[in-house]
Amino acid sequence: MPSAEIITIGTEILLGEIVDTNSAYLARRLRDLNVDVFRTATVGDNTARIAEIIRETLQRTDIIITTGGLGPTVDDPTREAVALAFGVETVYLPALWEQINERMQRFGRIPTENQKRQAYIPAGALPIKNPVGTAPAFIVEQGHKCLISLPGVPREMEYLAENELFPYLRRRYQLTGTIKARVLHTAGMGESVIDEQIGDLETLSNPTVGLAAHYGVVDIRITAKAESETQADTLISGVENTLRQRLGNVIYGADEETLESVVMSALTRDGQSLTVVEVDTGGELTRRLASLKNGLFLGGQVLTSLPSGQVLAEAATAQQKISGASLAIGLTVNAATAGSSAELTLVSANSQSTQTRGYGGHPKNVANWGANAALDWLRRQLDAHE
Repeated sequence: MPSAEIITIGTEILLGEIVDTNSAYLARRLRDLNVDVFRTATVGDNTARIAEIIRETLQRTDIIITTGGLGPTVDDPTREAVALAFGVETVYLPALWEQINERMQRFGRIPTENQKRQAYIPAGALPIKNPVGTAPAFIVEQGHKCLISLPGVPREMEYLAENELFPYLRRRYQLTGTIKARVLHTAGMGESVIDEQIGDLETLSNPTVGLAAHYGVVDIRITAKAESETQADTLISGVENTLRQRLGNVIYGADEETLESVVMSALTRDGQSLTVVEVDTGGELTRRLASLKNGLFLGGQVLTSLPSGQVLAEAATAQQKISGASLAIGLTVNAATAGSSAELTLVSANSQSTQTRGYGGHPKNVANWGANAALDWLRRQLDAHE
Protein backbone atom coordinates (compact mmCIF):
# COMPACT_ATOMS: atom_id res chain seq x y z
CA MET A 1 0.00 0.00 0.00
CA PRO A 2 1.55 3.35 -1.01
CA SER A 3 1.83 6.25 1.39
CA ALA A 4 1.06 9.88 0.62
CA GLU A 5 1.58 13.35 1.99
CA ILE A 6 -0.27 16.53 1.03
CA ILE A 7 1.38 19.95 0.81
CA THR A 8 -0.83 23.02 0.45
CA ILE A 9 0.97 26.07 -0.88
CA GLY A 10 -0.05 29.65 -0.16
CA THR A 11 0.93 32.42 2.21
CA GLU A 12 -2.74 33.34 2.50
CA ILE A 13 -3.34 30.00 4.27
CA LEU A 14 -0.50 30.60 6.73
CA LEU A 15 -1.89 34.07 7.48
CA GLY A 16 -5.34 32.64 8.19
CA GLU A 17 -6.96 34.58 5.35
CA ILE A 18 -8.44 31.42 3.83
CA VAL A 19 -9.13 27.96 5.23
CA ASP A 20 -7.46 24.94 3.64
CA THR A 21 -10.26 22.61 2.54
CA ASN A 22 -8.17 20.87 -0.13
CA SER A 23 -6.26 18.70 2.33
CA ALA A 24 -9.45 17.33 3.91
CA TYR A 25 -10.95 16.52 0.51
CA LEU A 26 -7.81 14.80 -0.77
CA ALA A 27 -7.29 12.87 2.48
CA ARG A 28 -10.83 11.46 2.35
CA ARG A 29 -10.57 10.44 -1.29
CA LEU A 30 -7.10 8.93 -0.88
CA ARG A 31 -8.46 6.93 2.05
CA ASP A 32 -11.12 5.51 -0.26
CA LEU A 33 -8.36 4.48 -2.70
CA ASN A 34 -6.50 2.56 0.03
CA VAL A 35 -3.67 5.08 0.20
CA ASP A 36 -2.27 5.90 3.65
CA VAL A 37 -1.98 9.65 4.25
CA PHE A 38 0.69 10.15 6.90
CA ARG A 39 1.05 13.94 6.98
CA THR A 40 -0.29 17.21 5.65
CA ALA A 41 1.68 20.46 5.62
CA THR A 42 1.30 24.08 4.55
CA VAL A 43 4.08 26.28 3.23
CA GLY A 44 4.04 29.88 2.02
CA ASP A 45 4.79 31.21 -1.45
CA ASN A 46 8.57 30.88 -1.18
CA THR A 47 10.45 28.87 -3.80
CA ALA A 48 13.30 27.76 -1.55
CA ARG A 49 11.03 26.65 1.32
CA ILE A 50 8.68 24.77 -1.01
CA ALA A 51 11.63 22.96 -2.61
CA GLU A 52 13.02 22.12 0.83
CA ILE A 53 9.78 20.55 2.10
CA ILE A 54 9.40 18.58 -1.15
CA ARG A 55 12.92 17.14 -0.80
CA GLU A 56 12.24 16.20 2.82
CA THR A 57 8.92 14.58 1.95
CA LEU A 58 10.38 12.59 -0.94
CA GLN A 59 12.64 10.78 1.52
CA ARG A 60 9.75 9.23 3.44
CA THR A 61 6.69 8.86 1.20
CA ASP A 62 5.64 7.44 -2.18
CA ILE A 63 3.16 10.12 -3.31
CA ILE A 64 3.30 13.87 -2.83
CA ILE A 65 0.32 15.99 -3.81
CA THR A 66 0.69 19.76 -3.84
CA THR A 67 -2.13 22.25 -4.29
CA GLY A 68 -1.74 25.92 -5.09
CA GLY A 69 0.92 28.18 -6.53
CA LEU A 70 0.24 27.39 -10.20
CA GLY A 71 -1.23 30.75 -11.19
CA PRO A 72 0.30 33.32 -13.54
CA THR A 73 1.71 35.80 -11.01
CA VAL A 74 5.14 36.18 -9.49
CA ASP A 75 3.90 34.81 -6.16
CA ASP A 76 2.88 31.48 -7.76
CA PRO A 77 6.20 29.64 -7.38
CA THR A 78 5.22 25.96 -7.37
CA ARG A 79 6.57 25.16 -10.86
CA GLU A 80 9.99 26.65 -10.09
CA ALA A 81 10.08 25.09 -6.62
CA VAL A 82 9.34 21.58 -7.90
CA ALA A 83 12.01 21.97 -10.59
CA LEU A 84 14.48 23.09 -7.92
CA ALA A 85 13.60 20.14 -5.68
CA PHE A 86 14.19 17.64 -8.50
CA GLY A 87 17.29 19.40 -9.83
CA VAL A 88 15.89 20.30 -13.26
CA GLU A 89 14.93 23.44 -15.19
CA THR A 90 11.44 24.51 -16.14
CA VAL A 91 10.64 24.11 -19.85
CA TYR A 92 8.14 25.84 -22.09
CA LEU A 93 5.50 23.64 -23.73
CA PRO A 94 3.76 25.31 -26.70
CA ALA A 95 0.83 22.89 -26.40
CA LEU A 96 0.07 24.19 -22.91
CA TRP A 97 0.17 27.78 -24.14
CA GLU A 98 -2.29 26.84 -26.89
CA GLN A 99 -4.63 25.35 -24.29
CA ILE A 100 -4.47 28.54 -22.22
CA ASN A 101 -5.17 30.67 -25.32
CA GLU A 102 -8.12 28.49 -26.32
CA ARG A 103 -9.69 28.74 -22.89
CA MET A 104 -9.26 32.50 -22.68
CA GLN A 105 -10.75 32.96 -26.16
CA ARG A 106 -13.86 31.10 -25.02
CA PHE A 107 -14.45 33.97 -22.61
CA GLY A 108 -13.64 36.57 -25.26
CA ARG A 109 -10.38 37.51 -23.55
CA ILE A 110 -6.77 37.77 -24.68
CA PRO A 111 -4.25 36.12 -22.34
CA THR A 112 -1.72 38.45 -20.77
CA GLU A 113 1.98 37.85 -21.20
CA ASN A 114 2.45 36.77 -17.59
CA GLN A 115 -0.01 33.92 -18.16
CA LYS A 116 2.65 32.39 -20.38
CA ARG A 117 4.38 31.36 -17.15
CA GLN A 118 1.71 28.70 -16.77
CA ALA A 119 2.97 26.97 -19.92
CA TYR A 120 6.26 26.19 -18.16
CA ILE A 121 6.61 22.99 -16.13
CA PRO A 122 9.61 21.08 -14.72
CA ALA A 123 11.64 19.28 -17.39
CA GLY A 124 10.48 15.69 -17.79
CA ALA A 125 7.16 16.30 -16.05
CA LEU A 126 3.91 14.95 -17.48
CA PRO A 127 1.49 17.81 -18.24
CA ILE A 128 -2.16 17.57 -17.18
CA LYS A 129 -4.62 19.61 -19.22
CA ASN A 130 -6.97 21.73 -17.13
CA PRO A 131 -10.32 22.13 -18.94
CA VAL A 132 -11.88 24.03 -16.03
CA GLY A 133 -9.16 26.63 -15.46
CA THR A 134 -6.06 28.21 -16.94
CA ALA A 135 -3.45 26.61 -14.66
CA PRO A 136 -2.18 23.31 -16.11
CA ALA A 137 -1.20 20.67 -13.57
CA PHE A 138 1.68 18.22 -13.89
CA ILE A 139 3.20 14.99 -12.59
CA VAL A 140 6.87 14.33 -11.84
CA GLU A 141 7.90 10.69 -11.54
CA GLN A 142 11.01 9.47 -9.75
CA GLY A 143 11.30 5.70 -9.68
CA HIS A 144 8.43 4.33 -7.60
CA LYS A 145 7.63 7.79 -6.29
CA CYS A 146 5.71 10.67 -7.82
CA LEU A 147 4.70 14.25 -7.20
CA ILE A 148 1.45 15.67 -8.52
CA SER A 149 0.93 19.45 -8.53
CA LEU A 150 -2.70 20.60 -8.70
CA PRO A 151 -4.27 24.08 -8.71
CA GLY A 152 -5.33 25.55 -5.39
CA VAL A 153 -8.83 26.64 -6.47
CA PRO A 154 -10.97 23.92 -4.82
CA ARG A 155 -13.33 23.25 -7.77
CA GLU A 156 -10.44 23.03 -10.25
CA MET A 157 -8.47 20.84 -7.87
CA GLU A 158 -11.40 18.48 -7.29
CA TYR A 159 -12.14 18.15 -11.01
CA LEU A 160 -8.51 17.29 -11.86
CA ALA A 161 -8.24 14.97 -8.87
CA GLU A 162 -11.32 12.98 -9.89
CA ASN A 163 -10.59 12.89 -13.62
CA GLU A 164 -6.79 12.75 -13.74
CA LEU A 165 -5.10 12.20 -10.37
CA PHE A 166 -7.07 9.28 -8.96
CA PRO A 167 -7.18 7.28 -12.23
CA TYR A 168 -3.42 7.84 -12.56
CA LEU A 169 -2.76 6.58 -9.03
CA ARG A 170 -4.94 3.51 -9.58
CA ARG A 171 -2.94 2.61 -12.70
CA ARG A 172 0.52 3.42 -11.35
CA TYR A 173 0.14 1.67 -7.98
CA GLN A 174 -2.42 -0.96 -9.05
CA LEU A 175 -4.75 0.17 -6.29
CA THR A 176 -7.52 -2.32 -5.68
CA GLY A 177 -8.37 -2.10 -2.00
CA THR A 178 -10.19 0.52 0.00
CA ILE A 179 -10.12 2.24 3.35
CA LYS A 180 -13.61 2.92 4.67
CA ALA A 181 -14.72 4.80 7.75
CA ARG A 182 -17.93 5.01 9.75
CA VAL A 183 -18.48 7.57 12.47
CA LEU A 184 -20.83 6.92 15.38
CA HIS A 185 -22.04 10.02 17.25
CA THR A 186 -22.59 9.99 21.01
CA ALA A 187 -23.98 12.48 23.53
CA GLY A 188 -24.45 12.56 27.27
CA MET A 189 -21.23 10.73 28.15
CA GLY A 190 -17.77 12.27 28.41
CA GLU A 191 -14.82 11.24 26.29
CA SER A 192 -12.89 9.78 29.24
CA VAL A 193 -15.87 7.66 30.33
CA ILE A 194 -16.38 6.35 26.81
CA ASP A 195 -12.67 5.55 26.66
CA GLU A 196 -13.02 3.41 29.79
CA GLN A 197 -15.95 1.55 28.22
CA ILE A 198 -14.33 0.81 24.85
CA GLY A 199 -10.59 1.12 25.50
CA ASP A 200 -9.91 -2.47 24.38
CA LEU A 201 -11.44 -1.72 20.97
CA GLU A 202 -9.12 1.26 20.55
CA THR A 203 -6.15 -1.12 20.46
CA LEU A 204 -7.44 -3.00 17.39
CA SER A 205 -5.29 -2.84 14.24
CA ASN A 206 -8.02 -3.41 11.64
CA PRO A 207 -10.54 -1.91 12.02
CA THR A 208 -9.08 0.90 14.08
CA VAL A 209 -11.20 2.83 16.58
CA GLY A 210 -10.60 6.42 17.66
CA LEU A 211 -12.38 9.19 19.58
CA ALA A 212 -12.91 12.90 18.90
CA ALA A 213 -14.76 15.22 21.30
CA HIS A 214 -16.87 18.25 20.28
CA TYR A 215 -18.81 20.37 22.83
CA GLY A 216 -20.86 17.66 24.52
CA VAL A 217 -20.72 15.27 21.57
CA VAL A 218 -18.10 12.56 21.14
CA ASP A 219 -17.49 10.87 17.79
CA ILE A 220 -16.25 7.30 17.52
CA ARG A 221 -14.56 6.63 14.18
CA ILE A 222 -14.23 3.04 12.93
CA THR A 223 -11.81 2.70 10.01
CA ALA A 224 -11.30 -0.56 8.09
CA LYS A 225 -8.85 -1.54 5.34
CA ALA A 226 -10.03 -4.26 2.97
CA GLU A 227 -9.92 -5.45 -0.62
CA SER A 228 -13.52 -4.40 -1.24
CA GLU A 229 -16.19 -2.16 0.25
CA THR A 230 -18.21 -5.23 1.18
CA GLN A 231 -15.33 -6.68 3.18
CA ALA A 232 -14.73 -3.30 4.83
CA ASP A 233 -18.42 -3.05 5.76
CA THR A 234 -18.24 -6.49 7.36
CA LEU A 235 -15.23 -5.52 9.45
CA ILE A 236 -16.88 -2.27 10.53
CA SER A 237 -20.25 -3.80 11.36
CA GLY A 238 -18.75 -6.27 13.85
CA VAL A 239 -17.12 -3.47 15.83
CA GLU A 240 -20.17 -1.22 15.49
CA ASN A 241 -22.43 -3.89 16.95
CA THR A 242 -20.12 -4.23 19.95
CA LEU A 243 -20.07 -0.47 20.46
CA ARG A 244 -23.85 -0.24 20.32
CA GLN A 245 -24.21 -3.07 22.82
CA ARG A 246 -21.87 -1.36 25.28
CA LEU A 247 -23.02 2.24 24.89
CA GLY A 248 -26.72 1.81 24.14
CA ASN A 249 -28.64 5.04 23.61
CA VAL A 250 -25.54 7.13 24.27
CA ILE A 251 -25.09 6.59 20.52
CA TYR A 252 -27.61 8.80 18.76
CA GLY A 253 -26.59 8.53 15.11
CA ALA A 254 -23.94 7.83 12.50
CA ASP A 255 -22.07 9.60 9.69
CA GLU A 256 -24.15 12.55 8.42
CA GLU A 257 -26.82 12.37 11.14
CA THR A 258 -26.91 15.27 13.59
CA LEU A 259 -28.62 15.69 16.94
CA GLU A 260 -31.15 18.07 15.40
CA SER A 261 -31.96 15.69 12.54
CA VAL A 262 -32.41 12.80 14.99
CA VAL A 263 -34.72 14.92 17.15
CA MET A 264 -36.74 15.96 14.11
CA SER A 265 -37.10 12.33 13.03
CA ALA A 266 -38.40 11.45 16.50
CA LEU A 267 -40.90 14.32 16.37
CA THR A 268 -42.08 13.11 12.96
CA ARG A 269 -42.38 9.57 14.27
CA ASP A 270 -44.48 10.72 17.22
CA GLY A 271 -46.50 13.32 15.32
CA GLN A 272 -45.38 16.13 17.62
CA SER A 273 -44.41 19.74 16.98
CA LEU A 274 -41.80 21.83 18.79
CA THR A 275 -41.13 25.41 19.82
CA VAL A 276 -38.22 26.79 21.83
CA VAL A 277 -37.26 29.55 24.23
CA GLU A 278 -33.52 30.13 24.51
CA VAL A 279 -31.74 32.68 26.61
CA ASP A 280 -28.21 34.04 26.15
CA THR A 281 -27.33 31.54 23.42
CA GLY A 282 -27.30 33.78 20.37
CA GLY A 283 -30.06 31.64 18.87
CA GLU A 284 -27.88 28.56 18.34
CA LEU A 285 -30.65 26.04 19.07
CA THR A 286 -33.21 27.84 16.89
CA ARG A 287 -30.73 28.17 14.03
CA ARG A 288 -29.92 24.47 13.99
CA LEU A 289 -33.56 23.34 14.14
CA ALA A 290 -34.67 25.91 11.53
CA SER A 291 -31.93 24.75 9.13
CA LEU A 292 -33.81 21.45 8.67
CA LYS A 293 -36.81 23.31 7.17
CA ASN A 294 -39.30 20.91 8.79
CA GLY A 295 -42.83 22.17 9.44
CA LEU A 296 -42.87 20.51 12.86
CA PHE A 297 -40.50 23.14 14.20
CA LEU A 298 -42.64 26.21 14.88
CA GLY A 299 -39.85 28.62 15.76
CA GLY A 300 -39.64 30.32 19.11
CA GLN A 301 -38.08 33.10 21.13
CA VAL A 302 -34.41 34.06 21.33
CA LEU A 303 -33.83 36.28 24.39
CA THR A 304 -30.83 37.94 25.98
CA SER A 305 -32.51 37.61 29.38
CA LEU A 306 -35.81 36.54 30.90
CA PRO A 307 -38.32 39.19 31.91
CA SER A 308 -37.97 40.24 35.53
CA GLY A 309 -39.49 37.69 37.88
CA GLN A 310 -40.09 35.05 35.18
CA VAL A 311 -38.41 31.65 35.29
CA LEU A 312 -37.53 29.53 32.26
CA ALA A 313 -40.37 27.04 32.77
CA GLU A 314 -42.92 29.86 32.76
CA ALA A 315 -41.46 31.31 29.54
CA ALA A 316 -41.54 27.90 27.87
CA THR A 317 -45.13 27.27 28.96
CA ALA A 318 -46.23 30.64 27.60
CA GLN A 319 -44.42 30.01 24.30
CA GLN A 320 -46.01 26.57 23.97
CA LYS A 321 -49.49 28.06 24.32
CA ILE A 322 -48.78 30.92 21.91
CA SER A 323 -47.29 28.68 19.19
CA GLY A 324 -49.73 25.80 19.57
CA ALA A 325 -46.81 23.34 19.55
CA SER A 326 -47.24 20.08 21.43
CA LEU A 327 -43.80 20.52 23.03
CA ALA A 328 -41.71 23.49 24.13
CA ILE A 329 -38.10 23.25 25.22
CA GLY A 330 -36.40 26.01 27.16
CA LEU A 331 -32.65 26.56 27.31
CA THR A 332 -30.62 29.14 29.17
CA VAL A 333 -26.86 29.07 29.54
CA ASN A 334 -24.59 30.59 32.12
CA ALA A 335 -21.10 31.24 30.76
CA ALA A 336 -18.52 31.44 33.53
CA THR A 337 -14.77 30.87 33.59
CA ALA A 338 -15.07 28.87 36.80
CA GLY A 339 -17.69 26.54 35.32
CA SER A 340 -20.58 27.05 32.95
CA SER A 341 -24.01 25.43 33.08
CA ALA A 342 -27.24 25.02 31.17
CA GLU A 343 -30.75 25.04 32.56
CA LEU A 344 -33.24 22.98 30.56
CA THR A 345 -36.99 22.66 30.73
CA LEU A 346 -39.45 20.64 28.66
CA VAL A 347 -43.13 21.49 28.60
CA SER A 348 -46.02 19.55 27.10
CA ALA A 349 -49.77 19.93 27.47
CA ASN A 350 -49.79 17.70 30.56
CA SER A 351 -46.30 17.73 32.04
CA GLN A 352 -43.22 19.75 32.82
CA SER A 353 -39.67 18.64 33.64
CA THR A 354 -36.41 20.45 34.28
CA GLN A 355 -32.73 19.61 34.36
CA THR A 356 -29.43 21.40 34.98
CA ARG A 357 -26.19 20.32 33.31
CA GLY A 358 -22.67 21.49 34.10
CA TYR A 359 -20.00 22.31 31.55
CA GLY A 360 -16.26 22.59 32.13
CA GLY A 361 -15.12 23.84 28.73
CA HIS A 362 -14.34 27.31 27.43
CA PRO A 363 -17.15 29.81 28.10
CA LYS A 364 -17.17 30.91 24.44
CA ASN A 365 -18.31 27.42 23.45
CA VAL A 366 -21.13 27.20 25.97
CA ALA A 367 -23.92 28.12 23.50
CA ASN A 368 -22.95 25.32 21.13
CA TRP A 369 -22.60 22.89 24.03
CA GLY A 370 -25.93 24.05 25.49
CA ALA A 371 -27.74 23.42 22.20
CA ASN A 372 -26.27 19.92 22.10
CA ALA A 373 -27.30 19.32 25.72
CA ALA A 374 -30.87 20.45 24.99
CA LEU A 375 -31.19 18.33 21.86
CA ASP A 376 -29.72 15.28 23.58
CA TRP A 377 -32.10 15.63 26.52
CA LEU A 378 -35.08 16.09 24.20
CA ARG A 379 -34.25 13.06 22.05
CA ARG A 380 -33.92 10.92 25.20
CA GLN A 381 -37.28 12.17 26.48
CA LEU A 382 -38.91 11.39 23.15
CA ASP A 383 -37.37 7.92 23.02
CA ALA A 384 -38.45 7.19 26.60
CA HIS A 385 -42.10 7.86 25.68
CA GLU A 386 -42.05 6.04 22.35
